[in-house]
Amino acid sequence: MPSVWLGKKKIKLPGSPVLRQIIGGLLLLGGMLGFLPVLGFWMIPLGFLVLSVDNPPIRRLRRQLEVWWGRRRQT
Repeated sequence: MPSVWLGKKKIKLPGSPVLRQIIGGLLLLGGMLGFLPVLGFWMIPLGFLVLSVDNPPIRRLRRQLEVWWGRRRQT
């Protein structure tokens, strides 16, 4: 079962790649409508996080961000 780490929490994702892509796409779409009351701009990074499980270019960017953030926190 795929999962991603968000800080110190482990978030389990659905096993189906198609379902993960649908969820990630809907999160991105909802984030673009962040000016509406229930939806928010916080959904955009979460959508990219979900999509990074199946998409190598997004996974690479996420990993670079993790390394950058880890180095920044050490100093």
